[in-house]
Amino acid sequence: MADPIGFPDSVEIYSRYVRETMANRGDPVHVGAKVPSPRPARFVRVQRIGGARLDRVTDRPRLDVHCWGTTEAQAWDLVKVVRALTFVMPGWRGVVAYDVNEVGGPNLLEDAATSLPRYAFAVDVSLRGTSLAT
Repeated sequence: MADPIGFPDSVEIYSRYVRETMANRGDPVHVGAKVPSPRPARFVRVQRIGGARLDRVTDRPRLDVHCWGTTEAQAWDLVKVVRALTFVMPGWRGVVAYDVNEVGGPNLLEDAATSLPRYAFAVDVSLRGTSLAT
């Protein structure tokens, strides 16, 4: 019988990667699964919106990434950087992510609650699982 394979939390891994990489660039930003309260001027929300296990050791979650700003230009500047960093994630600090594919490019959305601009894009990220055998 094969060992059961567990997969990492894709939202946590991606959020940590973007948060740390942005901070290392001297441009810290809140990145997480929920809209923060209180709401900062700009932030990134990441949610898993699907995806599927590809094989015994590979999960391929689809992540929805939303970038807010106080102006459309500020939101665009944030999504431009976050999107670019997304494609160089494979191999970061030995992370289990080894492939990223865009499935929806940036599109401008108005936040229904605040009317603030945000851009969204979606990616599939291939993640390697690990054995849960004890």
